[in-house]
Amino acid sequence: MSTDRAPHLTAKLQGFGTTIFAEMSAIATATGSVNLGQGFPDTDGPREVLDAAIEAINGGLNQYPPGPGMAVLRQAIVDHQQRFYGLSYDPDSEVLVTAGATEALAGALLGLLDTGDEVVVFDPMFDSYAPCIALAGAVVKPVALRPPTYTFDPDELRAAVSPRTRLILLNTPHNPTGRVFSREELQHVADLALEHDLTVVTDEVYEHLVFDGAEHLALASFPGMRDRTLVISSGGKTFNTTGWKIGWMCGPASLVAAARTAKQFLTYVNGGPFQPAIAVGLGLPDSLFAGLGTDLQAKRDRLVPGLVEAGFEVYPTSSTYFVTADIRPLRPDGDGMAFCRQLPHACGVVAIPAEVLYADRAAGRHIVRFAFCKRLEVLDEAVRRLATLH
Repeated sequence: MSTDRAPHLTAKLQGFGTTIFAEMSAIATATGSVNLGQGFPDTDGPREVLDAAIEAINGGLNQYPPGPGMAVLRQAIVDHQQRFYGLSYDPDSEVLVTAGATEALAGALLGLLDTGDEVVVFDPMFDSYAPCIALAGAVVKPVALRPPTYTFDPDELRAAVSPRTRLILLNTPHNPTGRVFSREELQHVADLALEHDLTVVTDEVYEHLVFDGAEHLALASFPGMRDRTLVISSGGKTFNTTGWKIGWMCGPASLVAAARTAKQFLTYVNGGPFQPAIAVGLGLPDSLFAGLGTDLQAKRDRLVPGLVEAGFEVYPTSSTYFVTADIRPLRPDGDGMAFCRQLPHACGVVAIPAEVLYADRAAGRHIVRFAFCKRLEVLDEAVRRLATLH
């Protein structure tokens, strides 16, 4: 977060400015670099999903959809939660379709938080969390995920909870670290939520993008947690349709209603013809979902040896699109921001400085994040370019 004051900008958002993803993508374009910064795939998703969108457009589904989302998608979300996690939801009162998971998060945080509330968040975190919490007038209480394994200290988690704590915001599988929280770790979260009567908002957008034998567990399926957990996910990561911005939330009716009250004044509705298409995707066979992790594992295994050969200390990842690495073997001062701004000019590759994703920026200063959700030939070219760093 910058310390320079931006004119006209509300005090709640001072220091946030333009996202690093926009800055680094612009540098990638200007320099002709391989962009391993922002996490979006460079291939299309399942043909069935794309064809369903075309059919919906040609069929006239191009106006405002219903406020809660199209019934066909809400039912598909309910069926998905039951199929994969054994969780039951009412499609009319316990499911809300949103403009991607980012809007779902904004609606949840703006609808649930009051000024002065505290939100326990694992650090590092997705870049929209802190500004959304700030807009709500609430305060981030970070709990460190420490490399190389990105585990947390249960005592630090417990110490982060105070009488002002309103909710815990949990992202698993975790961006940017690629960490999949274990059953034991999730039980620590559940125990605290039950003990202190806390709401938990879970960001599970990478739920199907796990590999190395890791298993994503839904916190809402733990005893006592279904009725205090607001589950957020989306179709963008699962179906390679990040530009469609179709997300959702599931939870007890009272939590969904609170989030909907805020969300309705953000976009109100979006993505009419894309909603039935994502519904088709959610009903595809198990083999489709199982293959997602297999594909990403192969891509990770294509990039990581090149990063090691180039001189990075690479940290393990078993989910998402991302791998993180320590730059200090290449740049002893550990200035990740400067490193990432110079990297496109030095070898034609773009990465993201992880410090922008940390509440404790010093903890992530020496770490950078690479996205491997690209075609193999793109990853091979990135590896070839990175080899010139020696």
